[in-house]
Amino acid sequence: MPEQTLQDLYISELKDLYSSEQQLVKALPKIAKNVESQELSDAISSHLEETKNHVTRLEQIFSSLDENPKGKKCVGMQGILEEGEETMDEFEGSVLDAGVISAAQRAEHYEIAAYGAVCTYAELLERSEDLGLLKETLQEEKNADEKLTELSESINQSALEGIEEGEEEVMPERRQVGREKTGRNRKTRSAA
Repeated sequence: MPEQTLQDLYISELKDLYSSEQQLVKALPKIAKNVESQELSDAISSHLEETKNHVTRLEQIFSSLDENPKGKKCVGMQGILEEGEETMDEFEGSVLDAGVISAAQRAEHYEIAAYGAVCTYAELLERSEDLGLLKETLQEEKNADEKLTELSESINQSALEGIEEGEEEVMPERRQVGREKTGRNRKTRSAA
């Protein structure tokens, strides 16, 4: 194996992030349709637009490096999204929303760590234009995580109150339509 450089690692990590962001662009619309809280749905939809910008920034960086962004699958994000899908299959109502926030924060923390690393590499490699773009994305990921934390306060409380009162939550019509469009079947729960 030829000797590899920090530049090689930098490009590899950027490709991983590109794959991660592409997976999120595909997953976020479905997630936004399946949550109960309109505020959470709006936050996810807003972050979708930011995520599209993250893809564009990464494409700018790859263009300046004269590299192709494709060719690597981010298995870390794939796993996080698969776990989130399981949550969406198992829960509903405010409990589902609490689970979606948990999964979304795992995704954000994964990206915060990855963007932090590539920022360090860009700085060491003296790629100041890249660094500016990467820091902008890193800050947006941190902001998204903070927004999710804020939303979790009321949503987690709603999930707790629903459990304490023993109320069965009814799946909102828009979630049902979203599931029919994606062809997903939920595990059915029998009412006690």
